[in-house]
Amino acid sequence: MEFLYEYGLFAAKTLTWVAALGVVIALAAAARQKQSSDGVNIKDVSAALRRQARRLRMETAVTDAERKALKQEYQKADKTEKKQGDQRRRLYVLDFKGSMDAHEVKWLSEEVSALLQLADPGDEVLVRLESGGGVVHGYGLGAAELQRLKGHGLKLTVAVDKVAASGGYMMACVAERIIAAPFAIVGSIGVVAQMPNFNKFLKNRDIDVELHTAGEYKRTLTLFGENDDHGRAKFREELEVIHQRFKAFIADNRPKLDLDRVATGEHWLASDAQALGLVDSLQTSSDYLLAQSSDKRIISLNFKPKQSLKDKFGKAAEMGVSRALMKLYEAGQRPFS
Repeated sequence: MEFLYEYGLFAAKTLTWVAALGVVIALAAAARQKQSSDGVNIKDVSAALRRQARRLRMETAVTDAERKALKQEYQKADKTEKKQGDQRRRLYVLDFKGSMDAHEVKWLSEEVSALLQLADPGDEVLVRLESGGGVVHGYGLGAAELQRLKGHGLKLTVAVDKVAASGGYMMACVAERIIAAPFAIVGSIGVVAQMPNFNKFLKNRDIDVELHTAGEYKRTLTLFGENDDHGRAKFREELEVIHQRFKAFIADNRPKLDLDRVATGEHWLASDAQALGLVDSLQTSSDYLLAQSSDKRIISLNFKPKQSLKDKFGKAAEMGVSRALMKLYEAGQRPFS
């Protein structure tokens, strides 16, 4: 028992110190960041891929002579590029991972605005998109942001590695070309809404809820009031209007689709969706970028919002506790080592 007490005390102290250390380290790192972190970050993906390829070739060279030849080849190529510049067309990469409320669209807007100041007509933009959909107005705005790219003469490709459903597919269909991993989920061209109603619960407890409106349809269904068939019918009518607008938007962007077949709210794996015309080819975004890297200069843009001290502290504390728990788990697995 004494051993267990001592071990528990040691574990508690370790947890406290590791968590505190994690907070200090993370805050110190955050303090070293430049103020420019609140903005669009640019990364030369082509340069990173080239460095990787060169390192792999150098490390797998069989003889010193082969390594020397490779080194001379790379030096010559770098000298030529420095003198002539990189004349290749550019391929820009944006990443969008959307949640239910689509708040990430505001960051996408920043990236699109920056890109329109940088790209030339004819350049290509690849959007790696991942979303299961969400609110209509949020994803409608997201689709409009992608339309800005096409409106400025840029070629737009969307890559779906995991999911682009409902509002996510609304955004994806803006692209001239949609590529998707074979097991990615696409489709779900439909509209859904649900809400609980507590009216019976409140009545059973002698609680009345009064709802006063000006305008017949200011409220159709409510959480606490008594809903009726008239309100339900109007609510379904509103959903149908949105669905019809959704279908019309899809038809404008992918006119060859059989809407009666695909606009049922169903979703498909991309390997099946290709035959329906929902995607154009089966390919992962990584494979697409690797294939394009020989002919195009690939540049990624990412908007990084500035974090408040509260956000930094919370993240640092979370990291510190997580690491401490992992250390304790590992110690518990080897108590006598």
